Amino acid sequence: MTLLTLEFFLVIAGLYVAAMAVQVAVDRTHPKRLGSSVFWALLALVFVAGKHLPPVVVGYAVLAMAVLAGVRQVAAPRREERPAEERAAEAEQLGNRLLWPVVAIPVLVVLGGIVLERVRLGDVRLVEPRHATQVALGLACLVGLGLGLRVTQARPGVALGEGGRLLEAIGWALVLPQMLASLGGIFARAGVGEVVAGIAGSSLPTHLPLVAVVAYCAGMALFTMVMGNAFAAFPVMTLGVGLPFIVNQHGGNPAIMGALGMLSGYCGTLLTPMAANFNLVPAILLELEDRNAVIKAQAPMAAAIWVFNVALMYACVYRF
Repeated sequence: MTLLTLEFFLVIAGLYVAAMAVQVAVDRTHPKRLGSSVFWALLALVFVAGKHLPPVVVGYAVLAMAVLAGVRQVAAPRREERPAEERAAEAEQLGNRLLWPVVAIPVLVVLGGIVLERVRLGDVRLVEPRHATQVALGLACLVGLGLGLRVTQARPGVALGEGGRLLEAIGWALVLPQMLASLGGIFARAGVGEVVAGIAGSSLPTHLPLVAVVAYCAGMALFTMVMGNAFAAFPVMTLGVGLPFIVNQHGGNPAIMGALGMLSGYCGTLLTPMAANFNLVPAILLELEDRNAVIKAQAPMAAAIWVFNVALMYACVYRF
């Protein structure tokens, strides 16, 4: 028996999003009231009941969300900002206490990930060991919310309003990382790795160790740019290029290959709008006119790191 489950926190998140959907639905000033409220209501449904719904129903809900986002029916509300002088005065009054909730969350996640899985009484576990970190994150967020309300002396409704405003500002980009991560699993199950292996083996001189390394690192970066997530690219490129050529053909070290391969994938993360949470969300929140400004700033460093990863992998993977 387990007392705290991951589903419990998913339901809490779903209820929060459902409340936000209702808030959007009753806001007559919202520029895209119908589309936005339906989008957030569908997301809430997936969070709350996704585990109990037939997969095809969840699939259609996700498709509906994608259509709403694609036809630009998901937008942020028009809300009046508080005067800058008033916000600055409040921030000065609160001072560094504003950092307490922010710092508490990562600290509690680390401690909870270590401690929670060890807490049990007979056959009763506090959490499932495989979900200890996620449960710790959920608990840490609740503690952070409580600390934030205590520090600011705000009402709980303020958390719903301000949190909802932030989620609406992020919009559809909020769910893109989860969708892209699941896409990597689909590609792996569909045998895309074997197809990539065939193409690489027939078109590249992979009998040369350096070519195998370059092909793997380049594939990790490019697939990450397409799918927006290095974790999604990893199974495809590792099964397609890494294992057959670097490990099996040339006897490379799989641990070194995997670690530096992921770093090469992260170089692709810096260069793609598909990695919305890294590259689009900051531009949206900062209200930058150029939505690709973050990518342009990161591009030179991404290229330099990728070249370094290739050189380091070639120097180490076949020698250790």
